[in-house]
Amino acid sequence: MYFRSVLLLLATLLPLSMSWGFGLTRRSVMKEVVATSAGITLTTSLPRPSSAAVPSSEIEGAKTEIVNLIKSDPNKGPTLIRLAWHSSGTYSKLSKDGGPSGGTIRFKDELLHGGNAGLAVTAVPWMGKIHSKHPQISYADLYTLGGAVAVETLGGPKIPWRQGRNDAGEDSITPDGRLPNADVGPAGADKSDAQHLRDIFYRMGFDDKGIVALSGAHALGRCHTTASGYDGPWSPTPTTFNNSYFTLLSSVNWTPREWNGPFQYENGKGGTLMMLPSDIALIEDPKFKKWVDVYAQDSDRFFGDFSDSFSKLMELGCNNLA
Repeated sequence: MYFRSVLLLLATLLPLSMSWGFGLTRRSVMKEVVATSAGITLTTSLPRPSSAAVPSSEIEGAKTEIVNLIKSDPNKGPTLIRLAWHSSGTYSKLSKDGGPSGGTIRFKDELLHGGNAGLAVTAVPWMGKIHSKHPQISYADLYTLGGAVAVETLGGPKIPWRQGRNDAGEDSITPDGRLPNADVGPAGADKSDAQHLRDIFYRMGFDDKGIVALSGAHALGRCHTTASGYDGPWSPTPTTFNNSYFTLLSSVNWTPREWNGPFQYENGKGGTLMMLPSDIALIEDPKFKKWVDVYAQDSDRFFGDFSDSFSKLMELGCNNLA
């Protein structure tokens, strides 16, 4: 009550649009004070200060929690990577919005976006429990940290990671449709799928090499009919980060699966592995296939390029990281 009274007094003394730092204005403070006085919780509450001020011991504590989560169930690792990727992949270099800086994927409206199916009952609450133990860390930082730690814990390269992303409110959620689809145009892989990948990733600032490198994360995890509608793992080692996605993509005869679900490919009739149309597009487009072949033959090159691209992805639109 005392703190709210002080805020209210200060708010009445400042011009309506004057900034208080951390994105605070008289208008936002007045809105918060009125709401809390009425017993209302605003999801667009006062902005959280930058995580750059968080002690390294807090960051290390969160990292330990994430590692333990993955070691208790390695299948959770790929989902944490998906959370970091989907939290970051909404960035637009043209409109300068979206991306990892706001942590807005924690909100219901963004979780309802088609590409985020399943995250509301998996990675988001998992990370919510860790956040409750380390509340000084912004959600935006925690989600990206989870992805970086998961890659390394599952055998992948070390991902450079810096803190300092600020959480934003629901008004910063970008429109649905900024994440890539598994299949566009006619059913199955064709030129429209390759163009779609370029449209999505070029908007973020990636080139063809970056697109293929990031696609290599499909060595991990699997699709679930209850989430994306697709079914099955890309590789026989879905909890080990390696270059198997590329070796399989380029060496297996992938054929359309005959089933009642969406169009996908399998490694022979009744096969246990699958590829999406957007995966097959990488070997049908010559400029993409060039990098598929490079990474299939050179695991070290893939690890290095993936590390660079994934770190870049998780810093899109972010300023003053440290």
